Amino acid sequence: MTVPDSHHPTPPVPGLPRRDFLGRTAGITAGLAAGGAVVDALGAQPASAAPSPAARPLGGRPVRTESGMVSGVPTATPGVTVFKGIPYAASTAGENRWRPPQPARSWKGVREAGTFGDAPPQASTTLTMSEDCLNLNIWTGATSSKDRRPVYVWIYGGGFSAGTGSDPGFDGSVLASKGIVVVTFNYRLGALGFLATPELSAEDIHGVSGNYGLLDQLAALKWVRHNIAAFGGDPRQVTVGGQSAGAGSTDMLSMSPLATGLFQRSLAESQVRHPRDPELRYLGVSLRHMDTALQQGVAYGTGKGATTLAELRALPWQDLTDGASLKDETIDTKSVAKPPLFRPVVDGWVLPDGYLATYQAHAQNDVWYMAGNNLDESGAVPETAFAYWREAGYPDRPGAPPVHVTLDGYRSAAQQKFGTMADEFLALYPAGTDDEAALASNDAIRDNSRVSTYLWGIEWAQGADRPMYTYFWTHRPPGPDHDIRGAYHGSEIVYFFGNLYPATQGWTDQDREIADTMSSYLANYVTKGDPNGHGLPRWPAHRPDSPTVMEVGEHYGPMRVASAEKVDFWKRYFATQDAW
Repeated sequence: MTVPDSHHPTPPVPGLPRRDFLGRTAGITAGLAAGGAVVDALGAQPASAAPSPAARPLGGRPVRTESGMVSGVPTATPGVTVFKGIPYAASTAGENRWRPPQPARSWKGVREAGTFGDAPPQASTTLTMSEDCLNLNIWTGATSSKDRRPVYVWIYGGGFSAGTGSDPGFDGSVLASKGIVVVTFNYRLGALGFLATPELSAEDIHGVSGNYGLLDQLAALKWVRHNIAAFGGDPRQVTVGGQSAGAGSTDMLSMSPLATGLFQRSLAESQVRHPRDPELRYLGVSLRHMDTALQQGVAYGTGKGATTLAELRALPWQDLTDGASLKDETIDTKSVAKPPLFRPVVDGWVLPDGYLATYQAHAQNDVWYMAGNNLDESGAVPETAFAYWREAGYPDRPGAPPVHVTLDGYRSAAQQKFGTMADEFLALYPAGTDDEAALASNDAIRDNSRVSTYLWGIEWAQGADRPMYTYFWTHRPPGPDHDIRGAYHGSEIVYFFGNLYPATQGWTDQDREIADTMSSYLANYVTKGDPNGHGLPRWPAHRPDSPTVMEVGEHYGPMRVASAEKVDFWKRYFATQDAW
């Protein structure tokens, strides 16, 4: 992936109408009653799903949107068309900077949608960027607007300061071949997406500011609601998914009253944690309070020599792309890590309240949910990387977790994080040497991750009736990062997409099999809210009385989140912490 992650320190080294899928599908049995075909792990296609000789992909004909006609281009996957760079809102430059997204300008004739649009401004030297960046991309295997296929809307990660929907790792061709209409899009980042100031709040009809990036995401979902049927998608069957900050965005949208009814299912790859887990605090999902965000916004503008909103809007966007390097030093994270400065705000409108208060009020949207974590993230690293991290040290940037690979560092971090419970923690995760400390740290981080998401599921389910599925990703991809980063933060993305990118990474038959399995799980979940299908290892739903999680990747099957003694420890520890 081109976007650096936050959960893993990056080293500086290389009830719906019946339908059939037109792609690699099989096992059309139990899933049909729940809303669609079930994809299996073998990639077979039933005869009943084969397109007629006269059927043509939508790329052969212009498609009408609310703003005008667009034409797509064929992908390398037979029968799949991609439409790139379609504006879903107007440029955010000039007076539209730090305003809710405005309607896209209409056009005459047919707009050729064969190239990606500009990326949102960020600290990058390789992307073509501008403030006219609110565009989206669609992959579809539909042959008619009457197809009504389930829709998957993907939100990229990057700590709310980096990323783009045109990243080649997010190519939706394989999922489209399995019957899904895939949408990726851009949203504003850093200061341009999350600045709050008193002047901005004063000019807003709701009296708030700071969540422009989330408002972009809502605008993209509204565009999908109004336009996706023309691309063969079903606006009544939309899943929102994302990774890292995109997973956090998914969770926030799942809590926002402004998103009610815009989607039916959520998928969060990393960053969904129990509200009392301190690991939330150094991430971009550690929601800011409005008063703090306003103070930070004024200070940021002053640092740029801009003391008024007019002066801020007059600055070139190139002066406002430093979000990836700015930390919020006001947050006690129980470690040396700090969150990015610019991130979403509890504003009383887009986000009426924080996580725990929303869950306890049963105010979240009643959506299906899938959430999970990775083996080597949040500071856990492969055993083959211990020596590397002892030499490299802490990667001091916003959202980066500490890595504990020495005995002194491990014990010191335990005292800082656990306080009066540190001795109990060290008894559960003992170490007497540097290597033992690195192994114990890995064990604790992974237990923390699995237990936290399990307990989050219990909280979430109190206000939502839909099934929930959790996973723990354990496969370490091949390539130059294998020994240093392992199953790193974001390593699962290309497998879920079924898109093993880049092609030069040395993918094996095992990788291709995993990619087919994971993309089949995803296609099934997007279709019917249940990842299970014929030929796939059974994935049990989350149960409050069963502290287990589905291992996926290297192996498949339920595993304990931790031993009973350790689950009890983490429960008691979280209970001592302030809720986010």
